[in-house]
Amino acid sequence: MDGDNGNSIVVTPTPEEFYGEDYPRLQAALAQLDGLAEGFAATAGDSDDLKPVVYHTSRIKSPASLVEKIARKGGSGTTLADAIEANVQDILGLRIICAFGDDVYAAAHWIGEQPDVEVLRTKDYIKHPKPNGYRSYHMNVRFTSGAGAFLPSSEIQIRTVATDFWATLEHKMKYKKTIKNPELLTQELKRCADEIASVDLDMQTLRDAIRRA
Repeated sequence: MDGDNGNSIVVTPTPEEFYGEDYPRLQAALAQLDGLAEGFAATAGDSDDLKPVVYHTSRIKSPASLVEKIARKGGSGTTLADAIEANVQDILGLRIICAFGDDVYAAAHWIGEQPDVEVLRTKDYIKHPKPNGYRSYHMNVRFTSGAGAFLPSSEIQIRTVATDFWATLEHKMKYKKTIKNPELLTQELKRCADEIASVDLDMQTLRDAIRRA
């Protein structure tokens, strides 16, 4: 479609339009993935009143991101079937936000124990942070039964409230093209990440002390 100035206007399809008849299948699979967060959140947890999950979010990969990922993996198609053929591992994503570091590992352990879940790989960026200071626990899991069993895997990220706040801001700020002195910004973000990690450890220590009291 052309505008009055002769420039082409690119119309981006919505996820419903892009995935078409596969969209309800993806929604059902996403509900199964959400069920992992909700199942862990419903566990008794520890003796205090704090819930093991503060909140969780999930998403179906955007059309543009899916097409880019297929191409990056050497594929040439643009459909969900092409993504599955290219073994795209994060068509669905789940993020679980916990109050304390111990809950992050408890969530990962609980998910791995579920009978319909196969853990394909894990990356512990909490014990081994990325150079920019990013800390989170990543899992790729495959459902062996149910609505999500047709997908190669889904990605789960688990982290604390404090580190999620940092990661959200870092993601937005690094794409700002007008920021001056980006090197200084990178240094400050790394410093903040280290301070947040220290606070997480302090809060975990306080929680443990309260439990023992």
